[in-house]
Amino acid sequence: MTAAGNGEAVVCRGLRKSYGPVVAVDGLDLRVAAGECFGLLGPNGAGKTTTVEVLEGLLHPDDGEIRILGMRWDRDERALRHAIGIQLQDTRLPEKLTVAETIRLFRSFYAEGPSVDEVVARVQLDEKRDVWVRRLSGGQRQRLAVACALVGAPRILFLDEPTTGLDPQSRRSLWELIEAFRAGGGTVVMTTHYMDEAARLCDRLAIIDHGRVIAEGAPLDLVATLGADQVVEFTVGSGPTPSESELAALPGVSGVRRNGDGWALTARGVHRTVPALLGRLERDGAELSRLATHDATLEDLFVHLTGRSLRDA
Repeated sequence: MTAAGNGEAVVCRGLRKSYGPVVAVDGLDLRVAAGECFGLLGPNGAGKTTTVEVLEGLLHPDDGEIRILGMRWDRDERALRHAIGIQLQDTRLPEKLTVAETIRLFRSFYAEGPSVDEVVARVQLDEKRDVWVRRLSGGQRQRLAVACALVGAPRILFLDEPTTGLDPQSRRSLWELIEAFRAGGGTVVMTTHYMDEAARLCDRLAIIDHGRVIAEGAPLDLVATLGADQVVEFTVGSGPTPSESELAALPGVSGVRRNGDGWALTARGVHRTVPALLGRLERDGAELSRLATHDATLEDLFVHLTGRSLRDA
């Protein structure tokens, strides 16, 4: 039975890709179910883009097995090109074509698919259909790039950092576009280094670091592996700071880590942890310069797994 017959849109086993001495992807395994949004979350340089470009057939892997909809690039390339849509991290489109002309050009590459008018409406560029690409905003260009990926009525949509550099309103517009594609039965494979984006859009995700999957699962399930609901961050301005072992012994604390010049405590039940922390500092004669709490996030999980943040990695 094919991968597609099993309900698997993407199967990747033992994927490896190097650029000379630099190992970009190091034995990566992935399975993406048909109809789900699967995210690759990680810092720049983690291997996300290389992984997606191999899955898209743009790069040849050094090793590993890849099946897309039960097909392989070495024998089913033409069928696969008509079954997938691709939005690259940096899409360059002809500057002096209009929106409608650009979509019509890409639509001409496929035997089947929606009309130009349907695609323009779908990405909410009706008012810009006769405007040159060079005059579009960043968010409008990104929507046009996604439109070019949708013209062949793909079964799988590959998106590489689709909202990087966009303002909040443009990001939300693209999120809605991705959600609409999913609602129509499409499968999405996307890369991102935004935790909120991964949490909102992805049914499952793989956290990637140095070309390897270090955690995989549903966003909420991954956060739950921290064993904590919230994170308490604090910095002592003057006086002694409790030791790591003393902080770990506070009620509700499940993890302790350095956070710049302060500390971060993962905790279950901050109503017990914070009073105990404040009491400890008062007894030691220490004064706080900063205290903050927030719900545990994918960022906290990445720091827990790697010792550094997604932004700084």
